[in-house]
Amino acid sequence: MKKLAIALMGAVLAFGPAMFAQDVVTGVKDLGKDIDKGAKKTAKGTEKAADKTADATKDAAKTTAKDTKKGAKATAKGTEKAADKTADATKDSAKTTAKDTKKGAKATAKGTEKAADKTADAARKTADAVK
Repeated sequence: MKKLAIALMGAVLAFGPAMFAQDVVTGVKDLGKDIDKGAKKTAKGTEKAADKTADATKDAAKTTAKDTKKGAKATAKGTEKAADKTADATKDSAKTTAKDTKKGAKATAKGTEKAADKTADAARKTADAVK
């Protein structure tokens, strides 16, 4: 019995590492398969994320272009209205200025006429006094 136990022990020691090594190789092979599966899933997920990002970017670009166009139209409309109001105000100011200039010219003419009359009266009085 002792010899049988020694023989079995020798067989286990002789072939045991080979059997364990085969398990290690199988384990590494399985681990490689798992890593491949994980990498493929990651690649699919990355591809989906990239597609969704591209779609979102396209949508954002379309929305930005649309809103920019609306803003430009609104700005043009507002600028046109402001220009019209400025033109009206300028026209009114010009009329007022012309009207007031006319009044000022009449007043100046009247004052000049009065001054000329006074000068003429003073010249007559001086002439009369000299005689």
